[in-house]
Amino acid sequence: MTTKELYTKDARIWVEHPVEVWESATVTSDYRSGVLIVKLDRSGEIRQIKITDESQMPPLRNPSLLIGQNDLTSLSYLHEPAVLHNLRVRFCDRNAIYTYCGIVLVAINPYYDLPIYGDETIMAYRGQSMGDLDPHIFAVSEEAYTKLEREGRDQSIIVSGESGAGKTVSAKYAMRYFAAVGGNASETQVERKVLASSPIMEAIGNAKTTRNDNSSRFGKFIEIHFDHQYRISGASMRTYLLEKSRVVYQSAGERNYHVFYQLCAAAHMMPELKLDHQDSFHYLNQGGSPDIDGVDDLKAFHETKNALTTLGVSEIEQQNMLTVLAAILHLGNVDLTTDPDDHTGNNDGAYIDSQDRHLTIICALLGISRPELSRWLTHRRIASAHEVIVSRMDVQRAAFGRDALAKRLYGELFSWLVQAVNRALDTGHAKSHFIGVLDIYGFETFEINSFEQFCINYANEKLQQQFNSHVFKLEQDEYIKEEISWKMIDFYDNQPCIDLIEDRLGVLALLDEECRVPQGSDRGFVTKLHQKCSQYPHFLKPRFGDAAFIIKHFADNVEYQCGGFLEKNRDTVLEEQLECVRQSTVRLVRVMLADASADATAGTHATLPPPSRRRTTPSVPVASLTQPPRRASGQKQTVGAQFRQSLSALMCTLSATTPHYVRCIKPNDTKQAFQFDAARAVNQLRACGVLETIRISSAGFPSRWLYQDFFSRYRLLCLFKEIDRADIKATCSRILNRHIKEPDKYQFGATKIFFRAGQVAYLEKIRADVQRLYCVRVQSCVRGFLARRRYRRLVAALHGIQARARAFLVRRKVQEIRRNRAAVKIQKNVRGWLARTKYQRLRRLAIGLQAHARGYLARKLYKDKRMLKATITIQRYARGYLARKKAKKMRRQIIIAQSAIRRFLARRLYKRLRIEARSLDHVKSLNKGLENKIISLQQRLGDALEKARGVEPLQAQIVELRAKLEMHKAVEIEAKALKESINSKENLLTKLQAELAEEKEKNKRVLTEKKELEEKYKRDKEALASESEKLANELRSNKEHYELALEERDKQHEAEKKALCLELEAERQSRQKLLSSQYELQERLDTIQRAPAPKEHRRSLSDASTNSQQENTVEDDFGYGSVRSVETTRPALEAVNWSAGTHNGPTPMADAGLVLRMQNRISVLQGELSRTAKRAADLEDRLTNRLMSPPSNPDTDRFKVEELEIENKKLREHLNRLRAAGDGNQVSKEILDTLSAMQKELDRRRDECIQLKSVLTHQQKPWFQALKSVTVNLKSLASNYGSDVDIINEDGELATAYEAQKGINRALQEELVNEKKYFAEHLASAKAEIEKLKEDNEKYQKLLSVDLSQEPKNKSQEYAQNEIIRLASESLAIQERVDKLSESCRRYKNQIRLLVCKLKEAGIDDVTDILEGNDTIISQNISTVDLAPVMRKKEREYLGMFEYKLQDEGVIIKKLITDLKPRTAITLLPGLPAYILFMMLRHTDHVDDEPKMHHLMKAIRLAVKKTLKKRVDSVEYSAMWLSNMLRLLNNLRQYSGDAIYQAANTPRQNQQSLRIFDLSEYRQLLSDIAIWIYQGLINLLEHQLERLIVAAILEYEEISGLSGPRAPAPQPSAGPARLKHELAAAHEQLRLHAVDPPLRVMIFKQLFYYICAYSLNHLLLRKDLCCWAKGLQIRYNISHLETWIKEHLAEYGQTSVEETLGVLKPITQAVHLLQARKSMADVASTVDMCADLSAMQVCKILNMYTPAEEYEVKVTREFIHEIQKLMHERAGPNASKEPQNLLMDTKMIYSVQFQYSPSAIRLEDIEVPEVLELDGLLTKI
Repeated sequence: MTTKELYTKDARIWVEHPVEVWESATVTSDYRSGVLIVKLDRSGEIRQIKITDESQMPPLRNPSLLIGQNDLTSLSYLHEPAVLHNLRVRFCDRNAIYTYCGIVLVAINPYYDLPIYGDETIMAYRGQSMGDLDPHIFAVSEEAYTKLEREGRDQSIIVSGESGAGKTVSAKYAMRYFAAVGGNASETQVERKVLASSPIMEAIGNAKTTRNDNSSRFGKFIEIHFDHQYRISGASMRTYLLEKSRVVYQSAGERNYHVFYQLCAAAHMMPELKLDHQDSFHYLNQGGSPDIDGVDDLKAFHETKNALTTLGVSEIEQQNMLTVLAAILHLGNVDLTTDPDDHTGNNDGAYIDSQDRHLTIICALLGISRPELSRWLTHRRIASAHEVIVSRMDVQRAAFGRDALAKRLYGELFSWLVQAVNRALDTGHAKSHFIGVLDIYGFETFEINSFEQFCINYANEKLQQQFNSHVFKLEQDEYIKEEISWKMIDFYDNQPCIDLIEDRLGVLALLDEECRVPQGSDRGFVTKLHQKCSQYPHFLKPRFGDAAFIIKHFADNVEYQCGGFLEKNRDTVLEEQLECVRQSTVRLVRVMLADASADATAGTHATLPPPSRRRTTPSVPVASLTQPPRRASGQKQTVGAQFRQSLSALMCTLSATTPHYVRCIKPNDTKQAFQFDAARAVNQLRACGVLETIRISSAGFPSRWLYQDFFSRYRLLCLFKEIDRADIKATCSRILNRHIKEPDKYQFGATKIFFRAGQVAYLEKIRADVQRLYCVRVQSCVRGFLARRRYRRLVAALHGIQARARAFLVRRKVQEIRRNRAAVKIQKNVRGWLARTKYQRLRRLAIGLQAHARGYLARKLYKDKRMLKATITIQRYARGYLARKKAKKMRRQIIIAQSAIRRFLARRLYKRLRIEARSLDHVKSLNKGLENKIISLQQRLGDALEKARGVEPLQAQIVELRAKLEMHKAVEIEAKALKESINSKENLLTKLQAELAEEKEKNKRVLTEKKELEEKYKRDKEALASESEKLANELRSNKEHYELALEERDKQHEAEKKALCLELEAERQSRQKLLSSQYELQERLDTIQRAPAPKEHRRSLSDASTNSQQENTVEDDFGYGSVRSVETTRPALEAVNWSAGTHNGPTPMADAGLVLRMQNRISVLQGELSRTAKRAADLEDRLTNRLMSPPSNPDTDRFKVEELEIENKKLREHLNRLRAAGDGNQVSKEILDTLSAMQKELDRRRDECIQLKSVLTHQQKPWFQALKSVTVNLKSLASNYGSDVDIINEDGELATAYEAQKGINRALQEELVNEKKYFAEHLASAKAEIEKLKEDNEKYQKLLSVDLSQEPKNKSQEYAQNEIIRLASESLAIQERVDKLSESCRRYKNQIRLLVCKLKEAGIDDVTDILEGNDTIISQNISTVDLAPVMRKKEREYLGMFEYKLQDEGVIIKKLITDLKPRTAITLLPGLPAYILFMMLRHTDHVDDEPKMHHLMKAIRLAVKKTLKKRVDSVEYSAMWLSNMLRLLNNLRQYSGDAIYQAANTPRQNQQSLRIFDLSEYRQLLSDIAIWIYQGLINLLEHQLERLIVAAILEYEEISGLSGPRAPAPQPSAGPARLKHELAAAHEQLRLHAVDPPLRVMIFKQLFYYICAYSLNHLLLRKDLCCWAKGLQIRYNISHLETWIKEHLAEYGQTSVEETLGVLKPITQAVHLLQARKSMADVASTVDMCADLSAMQVCKILNMYTPAEEYEVKVTREFIHEIQKLMHERAGPNASKEPQNLLMDTKMIYSVQFQYSPSAIRLEDIEVPEVLELDGLLTKI
């Protein structure tokens, strides 16, 4: 099909526009020869286009499917308007600033800060191929870094563009990417220094221009060096062509370099520089635009200073640098005028006033001579053949010389700073490879173009030539790789233009030649160009004037003005001025202006040399190339020659690397965000070579499709029977053969189909036509079906209406018949009812009259009888009342008389008994008599009871008769009383009747008053009601107000609570992140420190035994000791300096074994002291709680104090005698005698203490037991007799005995309280005396140790010291034996206590004496009980701990931790290693061995870390030791003794708590280790899932036929099933190793967050996934994960399932957004649906959304803007202040809390299995 056949009706084309360059139009009719009628889309204008050449037809537009493509070369029609439109759509509509153009990355400056450069974006692009994700500068950087790793070839990134296009920012982000992924091989942090060099270079090399506020006025090439492991090992920088003329001149609207304005902003900080406001300096006020919007020069000055400090520039050098800059500013203000006193007639001579302030400041700052500088600023030296003439310069020439000096100083300072940066970036490490980043100016053309523009365009010609050849080579390699036939493609070659510049008679050669001519001028240079270069095709003469020339560059024709060419090329400064400045006292100035050869040499050595295999020109240094060096002959090299050499060296470097290209585009000149100026963009696209790339691509086969993608898109164009899925290539061939008749329009490659330009658009047109035809067919079928269905429904409706009408008529007739019949029946029934009603009414009337008459008569008779009966009853009760009242009065008087007599007798008896009760013997005798009396009374009581049984019936009869008699007497008395009361009642009745009449009158008056009060009450009530209603309304309003206030306060509190919770969560996360970073740094430090520092092996006797322990424990375990270890102090022996220096004589050396045994003895004594103190505290508590305990004897404590005082006195005497001893024999004998006497005294006192304890324990029972037995007997006696106790208390003996017993008890209780008080006071004083004696003892021991540590003065002292050492060792050995026996005795006592507890459980209660006894256990009750069943429960009772030897600790740790395999661990008890380790810790606590405990904890920590570092890729090991560390942590909590952890413990477990060591700090250490293991496990699982996420969620297609274009073919094993299998495997490992369920839920919550974040990030960076069909596929794939969560996490509760599902909400909502409707009516629902997505993420997805078909709804810009506006409104006003991130943070880790989980397993039941091979190493005790 020819091209002109595509210009049919409705074809879309591009037509030229004067402003917009191109605009869209639609063809209204088919093309006819010579005329094309189109309609403009924007204005609707109809236009006729005359076609003179059919090969120059208007460009066709691409189909909507291809609009907005990531790669411009994927467009079907490749031409200028298509490229421009694609860039505009991506930049303006989708806010995408990056676009690929083949291998070129086109970057458009957005003039807006986009959050697409964070660490998450870096990690998203890491490991991704170029083209997999959206275009980005990081993608180009990753491509360069990957090729460096894969191919080992140096890489380069060439960033170009005009001023303001964003070159510097792009280069900065590229270097940041390398710094992030390359890491650093040294501790100098090169990446930080590379980034720190940016503010320095921007300050001294960037300036504000009319096009850019931060324009780079120099070019730079930064080499980032890598070592063999591809880690950053250093960097270097080269600069090119600094624009020095800007130092002295700026155009309108421009600024000088930033550093000058920063210096003026900080003038108040440096008064010695004499700086002023920036407008007061000539070099800064010429542009008239000193400020930049949004830039704080003072803040930038501090950033520059900090960057200089980071790069190692000293403060002195910084001060010198600022001094030079200030001198340059003052130099510009030196006033050059004519001499007013000159009378020679030469008024043009330059003159400087002697009082010139700025000249004085310059000389003061630089330390140079003022007359010299003033002279050579106005004079010059001219050398002739015979003499040297000094002449005055005119003002203009002097100003040129002054400006040249300023430019030279600034250029030298720039070079020095570049060298300083290179020195800082040189780490001295090996450099194997490098990646170069070239930030160089793009093609420039202005109204006036000078020497700088010529050099810039010359450099771009060279770069464009290299770019064209590289693009052509890649295109050729692609065709060869795909094995397709191709022919040579013509492309633009820059060599003729380069030859014009570089030839022997080229522009540069002629310029240098003119510079060597003494009287050379710019016009002479142009004349030579017109004569010599006219034969070059790229050279043109301007039409007017002879002061310019034109060169045809690849981008445009540029006219150069010759003014200043020679001066800028020479770059000369008066030598006299330089010599004057070289005399400066500022060292930096002397270094900068040193001899040229020395300067060149210094520059070469001050920077990094290039790699040896790089081909560079040897004459070009690697330093800054902004200053021209001198030739070998001494003649100065011109700027043009130097630039040519540096450019050649750069091209050699780039040719030796693999280049990558970034072309920066400036979208508009007004710096408006996301505004696209098409005319400006087209010029830049032409200048930067993007259109040339398009032309090369379009000349061949630009459109390339994979076979599977092509089939998925265009299978609609073939029949179903022609599809062969086994051979997709053949199917694609059938499609193309049918629809494209010209075979040269496409070719089949190995993996792709290559199409000529326009063929894909043609296929899209055919596909749309076929789709439209099929749609019409489907519509016809559907419409026919709808019409037939409507007809059938209409017929059925008519039949139904007819049937219902007929039925209505029949029902109406039947209803009339029924109504007539019903009326007759109703009349009959009504008439009968009326007759019956009349009869019944008459009958009821008669019966009612009879009933009322009979009732009246009956009620009257009943009333009379009732009145008679009531009168009789009143008389009876009145008489009875009077009789009873009289009897009660008489009885009460008799009782009062009896009570008085009895009280008198009882008092007399009480006095007598009180006197007798004071003697204990009387009480005992009384008790004995009382017992006999009780026995006799019991016998008498029995006899009386037998007699009473026979008398009981008679007594009952007598009681009845007496009751009847009493009743008769009462009746007679009552009758008499009633007769008397009747008379009185009658009199009373008359009185009452009179009073009644009076009361009636009173009542009438009261009724009237009542009515008045009621009326008044009603009035008051109404008034109060109105007031109350008002108050109620006010109360209601106040209540509502308060409720609203309370609600607001509650909401505020809830918000504060949530904020605090979030802050706590953030703090916890940050702590855990810091912890993970700490472990990473520690691991990094371990790897760096491979060779430990040498240690001295000399050690003294005092630290011989602990040297190895201190080396291992002090550094690692500092701060994790127990609390007791901090408070205790070392005994006196440790203070002995056993390794004291010697002089002449031999010094006795103590045995190291002796010191070790002494230290062990000290630790044992410390443990015994702590246990003794603890037991003393327990005994004291028990003593205060026992109220009935006997008083103690205070003499024992007093005796102990006296003994200690005597012992201390003896020690003092022995010490004095030892000091005064002179003879060795006498000293040794006295020492032996003293030690033996002390040993005997010790044994004797120990025996006495044992005897006293046994006597006290046997004597504390009898008196208390007797008292207890008496009280028990009395209580039992009272309980036996109950209420009949008065029978045995006839003579009052029992009450007397009871009162006596109570008196005794009170006396004993008072005595007990007094004794307890005295004992407590005495105990406190005794403790104070004991502490004082201990201090004295320690003081004397220290004195003794000092004497022992001193050098012996004679042989006797030497012998005494040796003898003391020997005896001390023997004493320690004996004491160790005694301690072992004591320890075994203590264990036996513990076993006895356990047995006693078992006896109590068996029902034997009287066993309290067993615990108190020391030697024997005596109990009378135990002998009668059979103990065999009790003892048969267990053969042996265990304490739940393992004993081990210190030398076996390493073997135990190795077998228990290092060699333990997960497959072995899952067969054991869950957490068994943790239980065993804790039981070992319990044993160290039991024996109070703190060093052993510390050593064990350190060994556990190091072994676990070593094991996990060795198995860093094993999930099984991480899960196993995570479970064990948490189990060990929970065991430390459970058995810590803290009340908070003991609630769920059994009494046995509480008894097994740690009693000595406080391991709270070790609990924190174990928690940190567990967090480290948890984070390592999370990272490992994330790494395993990372390669499956994209393939399983985003790319897998289980629903066939829904994929959009360009979808990669998925692999069968990469679906959700594989991902679910990995998750299930991880879940099974966590379950097998018994990881706590809450922690399992947290792990999978973290994993699903990572899956969500990783997949969402890729979705946000891949345009091919943003379509409706892909959204359906992704949602289906996510449903697999949701099903897995519900199946596997349901066992942990519904809350856990919902929390984990909630983590997937962002990716789920993003997929729903792809499938949702996108009309303006759906804005609110869309925002509600995307609650967990940010506005930036939603807009990004909507911008990338691409309809796969023509009929799909497109997303409008208005819809996106409404979505963004509504989301910002809902986010609140503070949302804009918060940092916005496009991508989710994949490194975010939820803070984890290890919940306390107590264990129900008994420690004593744990056994060590044989599989652990620990037999003989652990002993269960």
